[in-house]
Amino acid sequence: MTQMLKLDSPLKHGEVALVGAGPGDASLLTLAAAKLIADCDVIVYDALVSQAIMALACPTAELVFAGKRGGKPSASQQDICNTLITFAQANQRVVRLKGGDPFVFGRGGEEIRALAEKNIKFRVIPGITSGIAAPAMAGIPVTDRHVNASLAFLTGHEAEGKSRMDWQALVAAFPVLVIYMGTRNLPNIAKNLVDAGMKTQTPIAILHAVSLPEEKQDYGTLNDVIAGTLHGESPSIVIIGDVVNERRDWRGIV
Repeated sequence: MTQMLKLDSPLKHGEVALVGAGPGDASLLTLAAAKLIADCDVIVYDALVSQAIMALACPTAELVFAGKRGGKPSASQQDICNTLITFAQANQRVVRLKGGDPFVFGRGGEEIRALAEKNIKFRVIPGITSGIAAPAMAGIPVTDRHVNASLAFLTGHEAEGKSRMDWQALVAAFPVLVIYMGTRNLPNIAKNLVDAGMKTQTPIAILHAVSLPEEKQDYGTLNDVIAGTLHGESPSIVIIGDVVNERRDWRGIV
């Protein structure tokens, strides 16, 4: 019988762990994530990983900044993959620390493929994806049996240039949309949704840095976005749909 890997067991030399850092608050890390962050030789981390989480890093670990923040200078994905390979081949124990979950708009798939091609041992530690955590912390249920039986997770980058979105099919099938990295293109997204049949008064929440001290929440409608009166800070998670009206604040955030 094959023995199952214990996710929080110490990394072996030459092994890489793709670790999800969750939405930001260190208390929302998984136990395995916290343990590996505190016991490794190298941490290759993204811009969205909070200072509170980086404070948990092994004191002797080499910290390598990989950027990956929309609209800001950052290493190319190929450079990051090459960095992981180089450290692993040098027999280092590597944590690749990514905001949210590595496999939800996090390019984790590209990184494990690059490692697998070089026969480098790796493991994946899932994190709480921001598309679930942000609305939950804001008191917004992304599913509510009185409102929706489905929801869609989208990337806002798809609204740029040659979009693969079928906006009419999206509006017809999904009463609730959760959009990652959607702030910069939100006016265009809102217009596409309204043109596809979504009501202009559909409520919207724009949630920035939820669970962190710099948290900001903005609320309004698609019409407010189109009119230019509703903006949000980047990066943000955007929730569109009637579940926004079901919000019940539980942390005193205005």
